[in-house]
Amino acid sequence: MQQAIGLANAAMSKKHWSAARYALSRARVLVEALPANVAVAERERLSAARKRFAARNTPAAKKAKQGKAPATKRAGGKKPAPKKSTAKSTAKQPKPAPVRDLGDRFINRAALGYGPTDETR
Repeated sequence: MQQAIGLANAAMSKKHWSAARYALSRARVLVEALPANVAVAERERLSAARKRFAARNTPAAKKAKQGKAPATKRAGGKKPAPKKSTAKSTAKQPKPAPVRDLGDRFINRAALGYGPTDETR
């Protein structure tokens, strides 16, 4: 029961309303299964969570969102210098693959059974 209420509160703070609705319904089922004199604190927590869930689309909740102060700007009014773009350096033509120089290599025809050749190494 405490876990379900905690999950509902966490989902509401992340604005995952469908998950919050499901967690509230699970918590309500668990609270109703117990006698009225048991888990009084959990009933109060569940009631507060329900009120918070119900107030998500009200004008008062929207005013509270709009009433927050905007972030303060840095003193001096200077903007940071723009960073140099690294896109130009990566857009260069790729280097061609090096051509392998195999040198003067000759096939030993005598070893292959074709008879002697003029060139020997």
